[in-house]
Amino acid sequence: MSLVEDAVTAPSMHNAQPWTFVARTEAGVIELHGDPRRALPHGDPDHRALHVGCGAALFGLRVAAAHRSLRPVVRLLPSPGDPWHFADVRFDGPAGSDADLGALHAALARRHTSRFPFTEERIPDEVVDGLRAAALLEGCRLVVPGEWHAVAVMGLVHASALFEAADEAVRAEIAAWTRTGAAGEGPPTEGVPSYAFGPRQYDVTSPVRDFDSLRRVPDRDAARFEKRPQIALLGTLEDTPEDWLKAGQALQHVLLRATLDGLATSLMSQPLEWPELRFDARDPGAAIGFVHMVLRLGYGPGGRTTPRRPVSEVLTFG
Repeated sequence: MSLVEDAVTAPSMHNAQPWTFVARTEAGVIELHGDPRRALPHGDPDHRALHVGCGAALFGLRVAAAHRSLRPVVRLLPSPGDPWHFADVRFDGPAGSDADLGALHAALARRHTSRFPFTEERIPDEVVDGLRAAALLEGCRLVVPGEWHAVAVMGLVHASALFEAADEAVRAEIAAWTRTGAAGEGPPTEGVPSYAFGPRQYDVTSPVRDFDSLRRVPDRDAARFEKRPQIALLGTLEDTPEDWLKAGQALQHVLLRATLDGLATSLMSQPLEWPELRFDARDPGAAIGFVHMVLRLGYGPGGRTTPRRPVSEVLTFG
C-alpha cells in the first residue's frame, strides 16, 4: 500500500486523480488502470491528459519502488483489448540501474503546484539542463522557448481563456472539480481547493489558470506576477496513448527534479485543451511534434498540499 500511497501524490488535470491500481500479489505485479469515471469529456475528450496524469502516478510508483531497493519493470499498455489497462509493474530486486530514482523520493511529498507569483530571478543553465536530461530519460523533450516563442505561448494562454469563457460546458466542468466550501460540491478528497487557486493577476503576464474566474471566492487577494515568466514545454514526437503515458512519467520526473533543485512549479494545460491552439504551441524548429504540458518554473512560494483520495479507494487486490 505504501508504494501506491507515494504514487498518488502525482498531479492530474483538475486534481481528478483518474487512476486505479490492482495488486496481483501472487504474480508480484501492480496494474495501473485509467478510471473513465473520472474523465473530463469537455476539457479532455481524447483522454490525453488522463493518460498524462496516470503516467505521472506510474513514475511515482517507480520512484517509490527504487526507494525501497526494488527494481520496477514496466510494461505499457499490456492488454490490447483493454485500452484502460495502462501498465503492469513487476518488481525484481535489487534496484540496480534504477537506484538513482530513489533519490527523488523525498520530493514526492514536497512537490505541489504553486499558483503564486514567482521572483524574476533567472534559473541557472545547469539546472535547466538537468531538467532537460530528466525528460530525455523518459523518452520526451523539454524545450525552453526563445523570446518569440514565449510570447506566442502567452498569446495562446490568453486565447484559451477567452475560449473557455465562451464555452458553458467547459466552465461547468471546471466548476464541478473546484472546491470553495459551498454546499453541494464534490468530495473534499479530490478537485482543486480554493486555497490552491492563488491570487488573481492584476494583468495576466504569467501562464497561471484562474480556477475562480466566476469569482465565487470572496475577498481573494490580487497580485502582480512575474513579467518574464520562465516556461518550458514538454512534448513528444508522436501523439499516441503510449506517448501520453511517457509524457506523464517525464512530467513527474522533471517536477521532482525541479523540487529538489529548489524550484517552485505550476502546470498549464489550458492552451493545449483546444485543438485549434495546441498545434501552435510547438516550435517548428524544435524536436517536438506534440506538446503535452506547459510548465512554469521559478523561485517563489511552494503550493500547499492538495487533497488525495485514500489508498483504500484506488487500490484493490486480486
